[in-house]
Amino acid sequence: MTTFQKISVLIYSLATIALAIIIMRMPELGYSLIVILISLILLVSGIKELYDFFTLTRFMVGGKRALYKGVFLLDIGLFTGTLYDLPRGYILMYLALIHGFAGLVEILRVNETRKYGATTWKFKFAHGLFDIFLAIACIAFSSKHNTVVLIYCFGLIYSALGNIVNVFRKNTFIYIQ
Repeated sequence: MTTFQKISVLIYSLATIALAIIIMRMPELGYSLIVILISLILLVSGIKELYDFFTLTRFMVGGKRALYKGVFLLDIGLFTGTLYDLPRGYILMYLALIHGFAGLVEILRVNETRKYGATTWKFKFAHGLFDIFLAIACIAFSSKHNTVVLIYCFGLIYSALGNIVNVFRKNTFIYIQ
């Protein structure tokens, strides 16, 4: 990671922590902010993937994956935007699915990472377990009023802290002969 990337990731992470604290302080607005944030993030990610596909990736091997990913993210972002008027239980199940799937994928990737001898597998394993813990918390505390806000904010803070740790971690380079 270059110095500029490290600084930008650090600023982004600190802004994410500040946003999570602001959302936790205003739980009545938090639910609508969360739906809008999730929708916007997915929409921007989908548009970025589609832009990458139409500018360069379509000429690469496996480039259609960027097209499929972009269309999928755009579709999910639009769908999430329609969840604004639904009860909080639906968003909790949505968050539970997102965290559960992300945690499962992270834990399954740890096996591959360990096989290649990387030293960061413990951190990735802990991140996967935390995501699964958040998914279980979404289901367990679904009757509470502010559960969506708290779980989403804890996830934001944990991800931001993980990014900060990665900024200060020493990188290892692997040279292929």
